[in-house]
This record gives sequence, structure tokens and C-alpha cells, in this order.
Amino acid sequence: MVPRPRQPSLPTWISGIGAVTGYGWGAKHLWDGLVLGESAVVPQPGFETVRGADDVFLALISDEGDPADGPSRFSRALHSAAREAIEDARARGWKPGPTVGVIHAFVLSDVDLWRDFYDRPNRHVARRRYIQLMPSTPITNLMIEHDFHGPCMSVVAMCASGNAALLTAKMWLDAGVADDVLVVATDVSATPENVRQFVDLGVIVVDRPSLDACRPFQEGSLGFTGGEASVGLVVSGRPDGGYATLRGGAMSHDAHHVISLAADPVQIGSCYNSALVNAGVPAEEVVYFNAHGPGTRQCDGAESQLFDELFPGADGIFSFKPLVGHCQAAAAAVEVAISCLSYEEGIIPAPPRVAPGHDRLLSGPVARQQGVTLKSSIGMGGYNTAILLDEPAE
Repeated sequence: MVPRPRQPSLPTWISGIGAVTGYGWGAKHLWDGLVLGESAVVPQPGFETVRGADDVFLALISDEGDPADGPSRFSRALHSAAREAIEDARARGWKPGPTVGVIHAFVLSDVDLWRDFYDRPNRHVARRRYIQLMPSTPITNLMIEHDFHGPCMSVVAMCASGNAALLTAKMWLDAGVADDVLVVATDVSATPENVRQFVDLGVIVVDRPSLDACRPFQEGSLGFTGGEASVGLVVSGRPDGGYATLRGGAMSHDAHHVISLAADPVQIGSCYNSALVNAGVPAEEVVYFNAHGPGTRQCDGAESQLFDELFPGADGIFSFKPLVGHCQAAAAAVEVAISCLSYEEGIIPAPPRVAPGHDRLLSGPVARQQGVTLKSSIGMGGYNTAILLDEPAE
């Protein structure tokens, strides 16, 4: 079978950002924490079932937000991030077109409410409470609040869900089924039960500070530290107020193993090459590689190999996970938001290097050189995604 030729896509702009992270409620808290180089991964009580009486290190969303947005951190964070992104975009000159769509990226929905449901006698709650368990409910309320009537759906691609949602939004814009798309990626699932399972899998480290455990592309990395986040991104087919241009991207799947990466990262490399073609960007124009970079041996090894092979002239490689934690379904979106802010602020607030590592690994906040950033995001089970960000100019 002859493969279908891939054509370059139309430019798209990211015009609004909202964020709820371990740093606090609001994108400013995220940026300020990153610039200071202080990790949001801090000791958290209440996880005795994971490590006995000891605290664990996680970047958790605090229990704040507007109670009118829902009964849980999940729904309140989702609404807050979406609202901030929309307000930010409007303040920057964006005006919603006639058809605004919404895409929600998540893997696990409202785990706090579901845990409460299963802990109740006879597992019975009032009808209104049960409806709040449905992942459609906070999104429907979001559509009602902002009077959006465009296409609406959820995207699940494990830890690559944020990139997958952005690429889906771009396909909607390219196809003309929406004028603008609000992308929201939410993961508020770091409960003791879930954290313990990841500890048993041997990929998350909870017994020490993040920079002692998660060291992407450096010696001594033990894995990733956990985080939570909800991130809103307004994606538009018009440049008004754009932080950055979304040039294009690609998605693929390893079809290899439910957890492990293939020894030869050929499918990941194919995804990167397809992303470059779709975006109309030659490999030599990539200046930065914002890696998935969880600090695991397999993933860091694959991305480091491909970075050297495909982008030998790029200025640097970096991952924000030592600072924000690995935010699972929101992992890609939170790093895209940071990269967009980097285009605005002129610096990349990379984590400090703490051990010998890749010779092009960025260390600490550095002045950003103009040009293209490739954002890689890889999801458990073989989900491969890559997007290309560029200067916001039309």
C-alpha cells in the first residue's frame, strides 16, 4: 500500500493560557515558581498507605477554587484553568468566532468523587451527586457558562493527552469545523491509592526531593516525581493575541508493549519526522527540543538518541518535570503553556542541572533564542506525539 502523502498544515495560534498547578491557582504562580527554580514537588501528608507514616514528595493542587464550580478539586481546577485562559485571550485581543469548540484531555476523571461514591454504604448517592461523577458534567457546565456551542469531546492518550488534544483542535480548525477551540487538560489523580500503584510499578519516586530523584538527561535519575495540574489553552485560527504559533505535529503508536518502550525508538522517530513534514519545518530549523523527559531510563534514552540524530544543530534540550512534577494527562499541556510563556517572556525557565548529563541540556533560566520548539510527549502504552511551536508573528 502506498502511504498517503502528508501535506503541511495551516498555522494556528495559542492565544490564551490558564493553569492550576502545584505552584498555585493561576499561570502567574506557575511562571514565578519556575523562574525561581524551586520545585513544586514538596512533602505531602496523608499518604501513610504508600510509605507508612512518612510524608511523600508530590506536586498537588491545593483545595481552593470557587465552590460554585463543583464539589471537587477536579471540577474546580478545570473551570478555573479554562476561565483564566479565556479571560487571558480576551485581554490579549482575541474575540471568539461564531463556532467555539472544547476538547478536554484527561485519563482518570474525578477520582476523589468516585472514591467517595465507593466508600458510601450501599454505594448510593443522590441523583445530583451521581451526575457530578460523569466526566461530561464539568465540561457541559463549562459550555453553558461561556455559551459555547461548537464541537465538544474528550481525548485520552495517557501522558500524551495534552499534545493529542492540541493536534485534534488543530484538525478541527484546518477542517473548518470550528473557528476557535478551548483545550483543557486535567489530571487530579494523585490519591494514595494511585500513587501506591505507580510506586509498585517502579516509575515514580516519592521518598526524596524532586531534583534528587528526577534528573532528565542526567546521571543518577531514578524516575519521575508526581504532579497534578489543569491547564487551559485557547487555540485559534487567527493570530490575535497569540503567544506562539502551532505549526503542526503528528501522532503515532508503538504497538509494542503496554508499559515498555521498544528497544529501537523507530516509531517515535517516525512521529517526529511526520510532525516536521506536517508543520513544514526542516529539522535544521528546530532550535529547542522540549522533551517528554520523565527521568526514566527508557524514555530519556530514546529521546536523547533521537535528539542527537535528528537535531544535531539545535541549541538545547529540556524538560520541566523536575519542577512541576509529572502531571500525567496534563503533562504535555503544562509544558506547552510554559513554552508559550517562554516565547512571551524571552527566557526558558529550565530546571537547574544537578549532575553530569547531556552536553546540550539547558540549566536554569536561559535567554531564549528565536525559532522553533519541538514538543515531544510520550504516553504509557506506546502513544507518541510531537508538535512544533514557533514565534507568534503572522
